[in-house]
Amino acid sequence: MAADIKQMNIDEQVAYLMQGCDYGDAETKRNMEKELRARLIESAETGKPLRVYLGVDPRTTDLHLGHTVPMRKLRQFQELGHTCTFLIGSFTSTIGDPSDKDKTRPQLTLEEVMANAKTYTEQAFKILDPEKTEIRYNHTWLAPLTFGELIKLAANFTVQQFLARDTFAKRYSKGDPIWLHEFFYALMQGYDAVALETDVQVGGTDQIFNIMTAGRKLQQALGQKPQVAVIVPLLPGTDGEIKMSKSLGNHIAINLAPADMYGKVMSLPDDVMPLYFKLVTRYLPDQIAAIEQALAAGSRHPRDIKMELAREIVAIFHGDEAAREAEAQFKRVFQQRQLPTEMPERVLAEAMPVVDLIVAAGFAKSKSEARRLVKQGGVSLNDQPVREIGREIAPAETPAVLKVGKRKFLRLLPA
Repeated sequence: MAADIKQMNIDEQVAYLMQGCDYGDAETKRNMEKELRARLIESAETGKPLRVYLGVDPRTTDLHLGHTVPMRKLRQFQELGHTCTFLIGSFTSTIGDPSDKDKTRPQLTLEEVMANAKTYTEQAFKILDPEKTEIRYNHTWLAPLTFGELIKLAANFTVQQFLARDTFAKRYSKGDPIWLHEFFYALMQGYDAVALETDVQVGGTDQIFNIMTAGRKLQQALGQKPQVAVIVPLLPGTDGEIKMSKSLGNHIAINLAPADMYGKVMSLPDDVMPLYFKLVTRYLPDQIAAIEQALAAGSRHPRDIKMELAREIVAIFHGDEAAREAEAQFKRVFQQRQLPTEMPERVLAEAMPVVDLIVAAGFAKSKSEARRLVKQGGVSLNDQPVREIGREIAPAETPAVLKVGKRKFLRLLPA
């Protein structure tokens, strides 16, 4: 695959780098494609690589697949030979990004951010090439800014521009507080682009204002050519609808064991598979187009394509051999028993009575009905009958499948 990338012409590079991008507006996407093409041509002619960066605020140490989407895009620029910076928001994290929140984010201390950053970076290198990645910290140029310099930056924007943002507009209409320091976040991120003299910034759709309005405007105001914005959508979680989030329990952690990761991917709804191929795999545009055509024509079973997706994702984080073993285990546990690949799932953080699980899954209206099902021999765990009404299922027994009756299945997963 690397050889194919190095042989790409400019049009193929643009298609590769813009794969899966979403600006919420077709004209904006066309403009960004045009600007990116011009930068790539200039880079090829001068032999000077583009300066590309991704900024992250390490507010947690546990990364999931959603966090890796912009990292995958940065890796694509690395593969094409460009200079890539992984920027740690060591100052912006202490402010709190309001972009995707309907309330104020809690502020972290610099010490908390730097502690998180160490683990965050180690996990990010499962996607990024460490030898081709420059690590920077934005407190080194944001902390020294004087109050006068901040006023000059703020003079480039209006209050109306900020209040028009969806998250602020909702809070303003409800009378919820919008703190003045939250306005500064976009200024700080915009100044990052200036400090790095960047050609391209990668970010999620929740960062469109910060990247396209604040970043590009400040660069122009301070005599720089405005950066190209490469915007990727937020990855839906295992429910296929809501963005992936640890707090919602619909996430796939990148440090999951191979078998658990494989099983989680196999629980995805069929309709999100093309998006996952575009955003989290190493596949090239023509490979993804072939998969989409096969799905549309029905020439390949969706289950087989999903297994290919699961195998690829596990291989990225654990290697090819681990992916093959995870697939073999999945086939032993699920396929050979002719179980459905799509079924409700529940994460077990602690031991739970089987009767409670049956009721919680909606397979029985009451605990007394669930007890009757157990007594009648209608309940099994991994094809082994559950005979004791007081039987509890522990996290150590997962992943597993609880079967109730002939057609009701619940996939149990570890926390």
